[in-house]
Amino acid sequence: MTIEDIILQHSQRGMDVLKAHLAPDFCSAAAKKLFALERKNILLTTGFYVAGYAETDGPPGTFYFAMALRKLGFSPVILTDSFCEGFFDGDTIPVVYLESGFDCEAILEKYDPIALVSIERCGENIQGDYANMRGVSIAEHTADIDKLFDLALEKGIYTVGVGDGGNEIGMGNLKDVIATELSLVPCKTEVTDLVIATISNWGAYGLTAELSLLSGENLFAPYDEIYAYIEEIVDKGSVDGVKKEHIPTVDGYVPEVEKSLIEQVNDYINTNLTK
Repeated sequence: MTIEDIILQHSQRGMDVLKAHLAPDFCSAAAKKLFALERKNILLTTGFYVAGYAETDGPPGTFYFAMALRKLGFSPVILTDSFCEGFFDGDTIPVVYLESGFDCEAILEKYDPIALVSIERCGENIQGDYANMRGVSIAEHTADIDKLFDLALEKGIYTVGVGDGGNEIGMGNLKDVIATELSLVPCKTEVTDLVIATISNWGAYGLTAELSLLSGENLFAPYDEIYAYIEEIVDKGSVDGVKKEHIPTVDGYVPEVEKSLIEQVNDYINTNLTK
């Protein structure tokens, strides 16, 4: 089973449909490009507004992906907005809280990033709005970090988008397919490489797995550690994005599904490291 097969398990929102429109190795190929980059700053963004809070999908994947990047010698910086305040230890990984209208040029000039990676972050759709999975506008609660990806792409900076629904940064790569085959209003923001998964966290875990194989060591974490992190951000206000409740689950999936997936990712890493 490939890492792409693992992270697309239990698909319920059409990501299995989108898979046919991407290269079979879409996740491992993106990881190889990241691994080959000069060890400089990488800007990461996450945080999806749901019913007054940031959802549990996005921050865990971003945190553990950032920790993997640090072990590889990169300098990750997390860009988000106030709904994710306290989700990340700023002493370990720098965190920048942004509001709409921020100066994109200034951010790129300050950090001079070698890459930008978005993990479950809403982007402007083809109708000029920021909308949740139900089509409800969340524009007033969403800093326009997607504009930074537009500028980076123009400047030739490598960008990756990880998404699971159609309204996230990066889904602009398949906007026509999403509009016709999934009958959704897609995000228009494009990236160099798109990574899709049943849950965006899982896409980030897939990238971490492939970086592990490239580095020769397991850069991921066990389920108990990740679950404890999810519990921690729920205590700080995060909600399950589907259930809209302060519970330590992601996108409505029971913890047993999350546990199985994370164990499969670790098994995939450990098995392939010994080959």
